[in-house]
Amino acid sequence: MRRSGPGGQHRNKVETAVRLTHHPSGITAMASERRSQSDNFRNALFRLRVQLALSLRTTRELKPSTLWKERCIGGRILINPKHDDFPTLLADALDLLASTEWNVPDAAQLLACTSSQLLKFLRHDPRALELVNERRMDQDLNRLK
Repeated sequence: MRRSGPGGQHRNKVETAVRLTHHPSGITAMASERRSQSDNFRNALFRLRVQLALSLRTTRELKPSTLWKERCIGGRILINPKHDDFPTLLADALDLLASTEWNVPDAAQLLACTSSQLLKFLRHDPRALELVNERRMDQDLNRLK
């Protein structure tokens, strides 16, 4: 895909932009901010994974995944929001929140962390907190801050 890259309006017209589509859901993600197509591919893939985590829910056992257990130590969720594991952990958290009808204390207990740690984790991606608040409003629950 041809897009202007870094360096000005008419400079660096390069074909390094990447658009990825998850065909079963139709969800797409795009990246064009780097000069390297491989860097843009990694960025687009990460964005696609986050978008999938936000958009798709699965029914599952009411227990944290192995990855979640590795990342949640002593009740603290240890993850950088730019790390490759972030979208998977976000999907885990949102799936368990959905299973508990968006009740944060119940989900936090299932995830072996505190409610404040879970909220801090969700705030790493504002769209995640907005999604939780929308679902909570559907359940006549208060918005989270």
